Amino acid sequence: MRFMFVGDSMTIGRAGDYTWRYRMWQHLRSTFGGPFQIVGPRSALYDLHAEAPVSQDYADPGFPDKARRHLAGWGEGWQHMAPVIGEAVAGHRPDVLLISLGLIDLGFYTLADETAANARRFVAAARSARPGIRMVLLPVVPNVRAESDAAFAAECARFNELLAKAVADLDTDASPILLGARPRGYDIHRDTYDGTHPNAAGEHRLAGEFAAVLHQAWGIGGPYRGSDGS
Repeated sequence: MRFMFVGDSMTIGRAGDYTWRYRMWQHLRSTFGGPFQIVGPRSALYDLHAEAPVSQDYADPGFPDKARRHLAGWGEGWQHMAPVIGEAVAGHRPDVLLISLGLIDLGFYTLADETAANARRFVAAARSARPGIRMVLLPVVPNVRAESDAAFAAECARFNELLAKAVADLDTDASPILLGARPRGYDIHRDTYDGTHPNAAGEHRLAGEFAAVLHQAWGIGGPYRGSDGS
């Protein structure tokens, strides 16, 4: 089975991070019970000094090169991924997409309705490239900005409602789509290093939510046994 991670800065990670992608790879390695691959057109972390995705400085240098693959970008959201997902899926043939997108769109680019429309475009393009593809989506977890910006908080809430409707509308037996939940116990003041981006504890919580959905809905892997530490 082939998995592709799709996301924004929370998914690509910065130089020196483990990333939730790494936590998920560890989980699959210990619970999947068969061969699997992590696929995607990119592998780098974002380098804050270079202001570009050019780093391979993962916190665990033993993270295998092939397992570092992804389709994630610092500052990239649904509007950036919708035009490129078809080519990525056609080229790398993932069976399952694990997707965490939306916060950057709402924060900088598009309001909830247009962001949801881009999510629907993304789903259509992925299916056009691989009709039987499966997808797991996480809702937006509002960041620290939502605590002081009521309009932004409202857009986050509205988008999550629209995303749930999109999943309900677009889910099919041939190409199922699942919507995860806000990771259990996720606290932006404890589980991020800046109110947005996950620290070690947050990485585990994000990976744990994807793992729970995969296991409970499709019997993929097992219960998540990661910790809140590094």
